[in-house]
Amino acid sequence: MGFIKFLGTAGARFVMIKQLRSSAGTWLRFKSTNIIIDPGPGSIVKCNSSKPKLDPTSLDAIILTHKHLDHCGDTNVMIEAMTQGRFKKRGVLFTPADALGEEGVIFSYLMDSLEKIVILDKGKFSVGDIDFEIPVINLHPVKTYGLKFYLDGKIISFVSDTKYFDELISVYKGTSILVLNVVFCQRKDNIEHLCLQDAMKIVEAIKPKKAILTHFGMTMLKQKPYLLEKKIREQFVDIDIKCAYDGLTLDLDVIAQQ
Repeated sequence: MGFIKFLGTAGARFVMIKQLRSSAGTWLRFKSTNIIIDPGPGSIVKCNSSKPKLDPTSLDAIILTHKHLDHCGDTNVMIEAMTQGRFKKRGVLFTPADALGEEGVIFSYLMDSLEKIVILDKGKFSVGDIDFEIPVINLHPVKTYGLKFYLDGKIISFVSDTKYFDELISVYKGTSILVLNVVFCQRKDNIEHLCLQDAMKIVEAIKPKKAILTHFGMTMLKQKPYLLEKKIREQFVDIDIKCAYDGLTLDLDVIAQQ
């Protein structure tokens, strides 16, 4: 059926700049459709060095949750790959409106090589075998969206960068696998990112079968995510909780049988 591979688990600027974790984004394959979510700096390198190798020229779509550099830095080169060096008009770019045009992040010369550009907002979307929804607009300095994938009866949700707000719980109810971007270990009220406490509040309320924490900033890395995972698992014994690492792969065939 497919897989989800976390090519990178870096969050925030300093982890990205130092490449303490990769910032390469997440690859989702479902049936015959391949997409990459948030191809940040190093995405093209990680795809080609992945074992087994991931072929960027096989991509059917690129999804940007927002235009911050750690989420979009390799978007242009991934478009170049998806369109096979711009020799084939193919592939879909799903993007917030502010990632295009002036102050955008996509080179204008690449636009004509894409089969389609879809501007994201609340609503439902599809590409190939994959259907997904944007259920709510996140609280973040630029236009930012979470993603809710519907894959053969399973809901797999990605909560991208955002400040906590209660609607996150209601709109992601029913999720089987919940992926949360957790930048901070402790809350910073003046910065619109989730902290570990926020993330666990969401997990406890939604009760997914599996929760994946990723997109770690410096304060999370200093606490050693594998140790945090052990502590969290002791507290939330009924939920399978994992702190992601670069290269973590979820087999969707296995998940479908659970």
